[in-house]
Amino acid sequence: MTVNFDNAATTFPKPPEVRLAVEKALVRYGSSGRGSHPIAARGSELIYSARETIAQFFGAQPENIIFTANCTHALNLAIQGIMKQGGHLIISNLEHNSVARPVYALAKAGKIRYSIAEVSASDSETLERFAKLIRPDTKAIVCTMASNVTGQILPFRKIGALCQEKNICFIADGAQACGVLPVNIENDNINFLCTAGHKGLYGITGTGLLVSDGKFSIPPLMQGGSGSLSALPEMPDFLPDALEAGTLNVIGAASLKAGIQFVQKKGVDNIFRTESALCEQLCQRFSGLPDVIVYRQPGANYVPIVSFNLRNKKADETAAVLAKQGFCLRSGLHCAPLAHYALNTIESHEGTVRFAPSVFSSMLHTNRLADAAAAIR
Repeated sequence: MTVNFDNAATTFPKPPEVRLAVEKALVRYGSSGRGSHPIAARGSELIYSARETIAQFFGAQPENIIFTANCTHALNLAIQGIMKQGGHLIISNLEHNSVARPVYALAKAGKIRYSIAEVSASDSETLERFAKLIRPDTKAIVCTMASNVTGQILPFRKIGALCQEKNICFIADGAQACGVLPVNIENDNINFLCTAGHKGLYGITGTGLLVSDGKFSIPPLMQGGSGSLSALPEMPDFLPDALEAGTLNVIGAASLKAGIQFVQKKGVDNIFRTESALCEQLCQRFSGLPDVIVYRQPGANYVPIVSFNLRNKKADETAAVLAKQGFCLRSGLHCAPLAHYALNTIESHEGTVRFAPSVFSSMLHTNRLADAAAAIR
């Protein structure tokens, strides 16, 4: 028996619809925008159809859907693009390294300044802390919509409204939110939504998205072939071509279209309820065990993720024992040391063990995991 509870890293297994879409793409579609012959034309049609599906899902326009290699790629495009001319930006203390590292690199190079807002269990307190850090030269707030470590949901809609009020750019990391929370860039006041395609959207690895509302223009990180205006020595100045240098991942786009259609058919709210019920069951089972620490705060809201530790074990030790019994959970710092500093888990346990179910997870396996964790000595 092997059970995947590491779906916050990548959902596994993928839906049958996604597997079929990938197989079809392998034998039917050529390079999008790289010729007018039938094979290339089919690739172009698929790419545009995928843009339409994604745009409808997130409340955007198809031309403002930029395909990226992953969420990290999308975040770098947005952060480095908005901050190219310098200035100040704000991040939270729960950020993944895909936000923290590009921000740190820009600051180390003397190009920008940044502040870190401490996230509270209280949404109003969190919002107030972000607001107090805004300065005259603040250009952007960049924050995760939901922590990849604990699953805590930040008040991203209110943060977006604050940014709109102050006329600063809001860049949202939706890697752990998209597919389990309803996200609409217009309603949520998001200027750039960055997300992974291979997590809650059920696409394959190597896929990501940058979704723009069109308000802010950013320069490309890369230059190269775009399939349009090829006689010019510089990249086109319109989306999506300006930010999509090189051959597009047609197979990945096909998987993303199928994955989002799967999520739409299941219903985002239904997926959230199903996965959250498993998290609540695990927390309930752990509540009577004095040696188990669960990293959740009263009053905070969470996506379906639970981080925990055994009091006298390092996180890797706990995960290794569970892996031998067939349960796949990620341990360690989850590429988010800021969050672990906030939790005080680095020195004590060298991180946490993360439980992250998917729509294919079951209550039976969740209870078996709880039994296995309780038996560790």
